[in-house]
Amino acid sequence: MRVFITGGTGLIGSAVVAELLGNGHTVLALARSDASARAAEAAGAESLRGGLADLNVLRAGAAAADGVIHLAFGHDFSSAGAVAKSVAEEGAALAALGEELIGSDRPFVTCSGTPSVPGRASTEADAVPPEGPVGGRGQSVTAVLGLAARGVRSTAVRLPRTVHNQGTGGFAGLLTTIARQSGVSGYPGDGAQRWPAVHALDAAVLFRLALEQAGPGTAWHAVADEGDPVRDIAAVIGRRLGVPVQSVPAQTYGPLGAIFSADQPSASTHTRQALGWEPKHPSLLEDLENIQP
Repeated sequence: MRVFITGGTGLIGSAVVAELLGNGHTVLALARSDASARAAEAAGAESLRGGLADLNVLRAGAAAADGVIHLAFGHDFSSAGAVAKSVAEEGAALAALGEELIGSDRPFVTCSGTPSVPGRASTEADAVPPEGPVGGRGQSVTAVLGLAARGVRSTAVRLPRTVHNQGTGGFAGLLTTIARQSGVSGYPGDGAQRWPAVHALDAAVLFRLALEQAGPGTAWHAVADEGDPVRDIAAVIGRRLGVPVQSVPAQTYGPLGAIFSADQPSASTHTRQALGWEPKHPSLLEDLENIQP
């Protein structure tokens, strides 16, 4: 297939591009800067200049492709307003992409986070929340899945709180950044809350499988580690950076404080059985050993 991808030069996207190219597909990557365009082309993809706000560019990319994978998202978590702006921008982008694909039966793979379910690990059958700090993303993904009734093979790959590679990425990466800046490897509360995780190279395989095989209106979990206690994550970060490990107020994490404090393990049993996906790369705690002091 010729695949149009947004976010194709990020941590996850670059792995997805390599996975697609390595399995016989061609890639047209949205590139919001000259540097991104060069990176996409160096990886073997074609580039299309534009950002998520350029809706006509998105429509053109989708029109020129046999399938679409959406990964781009603004990662400004400095304030609730900044997060809301990114969520709204993504929602408009997904709507534009979806409109272009209606009636085509082409695959449209988007992403979201795994949901949090009190008292147990979430599964693919659980709905993503339409409310909360990033509830707008849940609404947008639900709308994409609804396109299954309008001739789009729409699917969602739900990503865990940390998608990592070589010790960087995801919420664990944010903990590392904050620890470098503050001199403390912190965790909210008692740190018993669990975060699921997956290696970026394993997640990339699932995006390809969803593109190739998944039925319309389906959701999948890119979860390798069902849930590591955040204090264990912080302990590895602290040891690698040589800084103390301790509990810190949830407000330390700004608009993400509530999410960071939540227990949110997640399972991927159905995904593994239905699509034959099997993670093979290092776990989060193993991969964090690559953090450089």
